[in-house]
Order: sequence, then C-alpha cells, then structure tokens
Amino acid sequence: MKRKINILGTRGIPARHGGFETFAEKLACFLVQNEWCVTVYCQEEGDGAIWEDQWLGIRCIHIPVSRDGALGTIIFDWKATVHALSAEGLFLTLGYNTAIFNLLQRLKGQVNVINMDGIEWRRDKWGIVAKTWFWLNERIGCWVGNHLVADHPNIKAHLATRVSEQKITMIPYGGEAVMQADVTALASHGLEPGDFSVIIARPEPENSLIEMVRAFSQKPRFHKLVVLGHFQPDRNEYHRQVMQAAGHEVVFPGAIYDARVVNALRLYSRFYLHGHRVGGTNPSLVEALGAGCAVIAHDNQFNRWVAGDGAAYFANEVECGLLFDRLLADETATAGMRAASRGRFEGHFTWPQILTEYDALLSDWHSKVGGHF
Repeated sequence: MKRKINILGTRGIPARHGGFETFAEKLACFLVQNEWCVTVYCQEEGDGAIWEDQWLGIRCIHIPVSRDGALGTIIFDWKATVHALSAEGLFLTLGYNTAIFNLLQRLKGQVNVINMDGIEWRRDKWGIVAKTWFWLNERIGCWVGNHLVADHPNIKAHLATRVSEQKITMIPYGGEAVMQADVTALASHGLEPGDFSVIIARPEPENSLIEMVRAFSQKPRFHKLVVLGHFQPDRNEYHRQVMQAAGHEVVFPGAIYDARVVNALRLYSRFYLHGHRVGGTNPSLVEALGAGCAVIAHDNQFNRWVAGDGAAYFANEVECGLLFDRLLADETATAGMRAASRGRFEGHFTWPQILTEYDALLSDWHSKVGGHF
C-alpha cells in the first residue's frame, strides 16, 4: 500500500503565489514519483462547497473562501484543518501562522511535521496584535508539531530555545539553476545585459529597499537599478519614501511574475541586491544564486549562511554606497562573485538535494508510526 501524505498551509498548487507554493508543487510532484499518495489543500476565491480534482497525479482539495487577505487565509487554514481531521496519512504543514488550529490534529493523534518558516513576529510591518498572534502561534507550533523543519541553521538555533534540538531537522529551500534566458525579454524595459542591477523583494522596511535605493542614488552611476515589486505610493507611506529617494537611474517596473522576464533580469544583471534583514533561507536569494548572480546583501546571519563568502555585504546605507563605488567598475571581482554564487547553489540548494532530504525525513516518520495509514 502506498504511503499517504497531506500538505497543509499553502494556497495550493499549481504554484501561483510565493515560495511555499512553489515548494509544495515541487515536493508533491517528487513524492508522487516516489510512490506516495499526495493530497494538497488549495485555497480558492468565492463561495460554495469544497471540491476536489487531480493534478499530475496529486489529489487537490479545493476550499472556496469569500474573504481575501490575511483573514481569508486564516479562514482557509481553519476549514482545511477541520477537513483534514478525517484524512488518513502523515501531515506536512508549511508555516506556523495558524498553528493553533493544528491543536485539533494533535488531539486526534494525527502525526504532523511542521515547517516553521521564518521568525514572522520580528517583521517591522506588523503591529502589536499581529506580532502577538505570530509569537503565540510559533510557540504553539513548536509544541503541537510532532517534528519541526527549520530552513536555516539560525532558525534551528532559534527553535531550539523552545524545544529539544532533536525535534528539529534543518532543510533549506531549493531553487532551479538558470543557465540561459531570453535576452529579448529585457527590451521592453529598456535594459541591456550587464548595464543594470536588480532588487526583487516586497517593498517593506525590513527588506532595506530605501537604504539600497538611496545608496545607489547618491551619485550618477551610468548604470540602472531595477526595483521589482508592487508599489502603491498613494496608499503606502513607505512605498512613497522609497520612490522619492530614487534617482533618475532607478527603474520601478512593478511586480513581474513572468518567469521568462524574471530569469532574464537575474541572469543578465550586474548585481542582485538582497536587503532582507529577517528570515531564514530566502527563496529569492536562493534563486539568485541559481542564476549565478553577483550578490550584494545586507550583512546578517541569515544572508551570510545562504550566500556564503563570495557575496559582498553591507551593514548600512553608507556601506552599500561604497560597495557600488568599488564593484560597479570591477569586472574581475564581479566574475568571481558570480562563480561563487553558482558553487554555493550547487553545493546546498538544488531541488534534487532538498526534496530527497524531505522524502527521507517523511519516510522516517511514516515508519515510526508503523506505516499503518
């Protein structure tokens, strides 16, 4: 009899949103190929009854939710958890943001492995109520999960202050190697290979966008900085400040989800800038390594472990500006940084490595509970 697993905590597959959805798609397909029966819970817009279908051999449970935003996600997680109480098999929950609902699974005796994601309650964008909610759910997730996955050594160390280290396995996020891309995808944005650098991030304070934009805009660079993201300067004060800080060489093309364009922006950029200050193994940084980007990153324990010694790091706006001054004209240094990124990626972050580690962990837990599902 095939092993059974149910994946909770994402908006579902095929991936159309963020890193967890991409991971859920990759993992589900990999497990199906390795003789698992896989069920993924998927959030849908609107009202109506729960329905299911198959996608690439994966059973998809679709749960309509009429609300959007954070409230809609909470409602979806509740409905998915309640529905899953009647399911058989092992459970993998991606994220702890509604771990309080997983108490029901623990009470029923279901075995749940929880990927604990990043330290969400430290993010500047949240108010006191949201931070309290995330802090409590992190604590609950540590308790109710039969086993925890950390995507970064420092996340594992953080979780080990809550539970025994033996309860935690560190498996990072994965990515695809990008060896070629359609250079014509740059033309619509007025870009030429090597004549621009790129930032791909949500425009939020903890991602250091204003510091990087100001550092770049201190003087003429004869180079462009492309800042991807959904900016709403009429509605968001931080967005407005970032755009006001930008010089004429900074380009804001909006949020771009077309993989053909994003791959070209990474592969043909001079530098990939990563200002994230909070989190574990960031998917966008891993994808930059996979494209062989020369990385300039905020100097913190999370980024240093992911990008390694081949990246350049800044602690503040002044240091970021000095890196632009020094590196924009240094082709030898840039080539070395690119080679280091590819080496780091191949050694730690390819999908076959990551998915094999997950398969091994889940298989181990399946055997521990007797394989009776």
